[in-house]
Amino acid sequence: MTFEQQWIEYDYNPFILFSSSGKIISLNTEAQYLLGSVDKNILFEIATTHASTSFGFKTTFLELEFGRYRFFGITIGYENEAEIGIRFYQQPTVNFSAPKPTGELINVYTLIDLCISTNSIGSDVTYIKELDPTIPEIRLHPDNFIKLLNKIYASYKENDTITTKLFYRVGEHIKFENKKYSLFTIEISADQFCKKFSSEIELIAHKNNLYSSFTENCVTVNIPMITD
Repeated sequence: MTFEQQWIEYDYNPFILFSSSGKIISLNTEAQYLLGSVDKNILFEIATTHASTSFGFKTTFLELEFGRYRFFGITIGYENEAEIGIRFYQQPTVNFSAPKPTGELINVYTLIDLCISTNSIGSDVTYIKELDPTIPEIRLHPDNFIKLLNKIYASYKENDTITTKLFYRVGEHIKFENKKYSLFTIEISADQFCKKFSSEIELIAHKNNLYSSFTENCVTVNIPMITD
């Protein structure tokens, strides 16, 4: 791998090179993570829609959001009819200047079960759990975290089924005080999300120094795995 290729590989911004038929020819590490949040066909359509009308490069400033990813612009480039590349310019997804989260060492599974139990009282909603069993105790303020989960579940109360997933974010981390911490995610989803709760969820997450993101039917909260 040349030095220039290494720059692309380790770039914070996702880069994908497509064939004319939409097949991925190459991509960097960040683009691999992006494809966990959005179908490649959507990205190919964005590339072809915003490409220059003639060979060359074109940069467009626009807002895009896919899961935890938020972008403020893209550059599309092609020199022939066989290949087209797209680079996404990513807004910071984590406030690196935020203080290190404090609180008690807690069992996150216990808090999830508590919130589901509370919200299921007098409700016909079916709660589905898909939880990675290997998350250790982490440092959080339990009362604030319970408020956050309850507010998210409240935003889905009109649904028949609510799914809660808990999983590691492979290869991702955040740094506090020059120390890296892995991230894991709580993802809560259902068919319909009541958007009026979005600002409240974001506010409570911010008070916990956590990052939340929204799609049409899913709320995602990324949490640093602080065990010390």
